[in-house]
Amino acid sequence: MIFRENTELALRLKELIHKFTEDLKARYGKIAIRIMNFCGTHEWTTTHYGLRTLMPRDVELVAGPGCPVCITPAYYIDVAIKLALDGVKVYTYGDTYRLPTVRPKGAIRSLADAKAAGADVTLVYSFLEAARDASKHSKDSVFVGIGFETIAPAYAELIMQRKVPENLKFLNIIRLTPPAAVYSINVVKNEVLEGKLLIGVIAPGHVSTITGAKAWSVLADEYKMPTVISGFEPIDVLMSITEILRQFRKGEAKIVIQYKRAVTWDGNVKAQKLMNTVFSTVDAAWRGIGYIPKSGYRLRDNYYDKYDALNYFGIPDLTPETWKYDLPPGCRCADVILGKAKPTDCKLFMKKCRPDSPWGPCMVSLEGSCSIWARCGVISEEVLQDLEFTS
Repeated sequence: MIFRENTELALRLKELIHKFTEDLKARYGKIAIRIMNFCGTHEWTTTHYGLRTLMPRDVELVAGPGCPVCITPAYYIDVAIKLALDGVKVYTYGDTYRLPTVRPKGAIRSLADAKAAGADVTLVYSFLEAARDASKHSKDSVFVGIGFETIAPAYAELIMQRKVPENLKFLNIIRLTPPAAVYSINVVKNEVLEGKLLIGVIAPGHVSTITGAKAWSVLADEYKMPTVISGFEPIDVLMSITEILRQFRKGEAKIVIQYKRAVTWDGNVKAQKLMNTVFSTVDAAWRGIGYIPKSGYRLRDNYYDKYDALNYFGIPDLTPETWKYDLPPGCRCADVILGKAKPTDCKLFMKKCRPDSPWGPCMVSLEGSCSIWARCGVISEEVLQDLEFTS
């Protein structure tokens, strides 16, 4: 419990955070310090435990693209809905089940709507559960394979071991986090601000158990940004923020593993070999953003013909030329994902877009920034005024 319930340590870390920030202000004058996280669980910890209230005014904690549901292109949801309505059995996770598209088929905006209309859509906890169920029937089926590096080895293991039944195909929507981190940091650092902008990174602990801390070395080596692979308890995050500010103060830019309970420099080498055997790295689309170089996976040729859902059903894959902006009108999820806006900056937040009726993708998942802010009770001044007016 040391990383969750340790008030004395938390207060000491808060003191250090404020001290290091004052030292930086004395050195640079006017500064803006942005510390970006790239994991929905880090954002949940930050928001749920009110860590932003402990920060100096000059330190901003920003959420990056750390939610796989939020960045799943609408095109693949369109494909899954079409297949379901055409009689294909679709297996999906609970969050993806509610993910809205921008091109509804009549009143059908999601797989949940498709199921309500009579389509065969089944919620599962894993690819393995889908494979086991599909082996009990002969119906054409597809698994909606979203996720980051954390879940990719589980997909690869089933495919490589040929444990996927002939009638089950894999709709591949796996995305890779470090390239998206680099992309979003480039967006943030190019903003025009008064004073000096310092950017540090809290890297995802779950992903890093697979990739290892080495996957983030580009941030320190090329971008000269302090980067800490953090655990998920509030003390973990406070320790990581303190380390980033310490590095700024010392003029350093290093990769530090705070989450030593689970993360090593090299990561899970066996899982990495497994992924590299089954998948190749390709440019890939991210919802509301477009294509990010080398940020996705494709099944290698010896698995593609047999298991790829788009190939089997004769559906063309997305390309940079065919990708279209895929957020609904008024939705600012792309800005939120890239750290350019807070959820409360969106005019739809807790109005048209709410956890019980999501309009944009960031309000769907438990790891989506908008959903986290909504469920943790963070509201905008405008919404607060509306509530006061109607009370």
